[in-house]
Amino acid sequence: MTREPVDGVPGARTGAEVVLVVDDEEVLRKLFSRTLQDQGYRVVEAADGQAALDLCQDPTRAIDLVITDVVMPLMSGPELASRLDSVRPGMKLIYMSGYLDNHDVGRTSPHAGYLQKPFGPDALVAKVREVLSAEVAHGS
Repeated sequence: MTREPVDGVPGARTGAEVVLVVDDEEVLRKLFSRTLQDQGYRVVEAADGQAALDLCQDPTRAIDLVITDVVMPLMSGPELASRLDSVRPGMKLIYMSGYLDNHDVGRTSPHAGYLQKPFGPDALVAKVREVLSAEVAHGS
């Protein structure tokens, strides 16, 4: 299922993939989720890293992409990503942060992206499409 591109994002496609949004700030989590749902994505939410990990450990739950805040209580975004690697190797990720010193975290993996907060809906949708569309090399 493909919808019309987001205004102002040339070539952006939307889709029906499942995106897990992880942010301890409920207002932001709901805003990101609504933005993605409006573009046709199916969204699952988690308020912290442990809740996200629990969702990902369910082998019957489809998740195509995890969008996680870098700084959260209990478990950071990078720690979540590290733990996800043993549960769902190669999971596509987008890190987001309001802290300028976290801008390199998305470069730690070939299947990760990064968004600097604050960002608008067009930037979110474009980054999601970019990461979902990227091919992940598996040794070739």
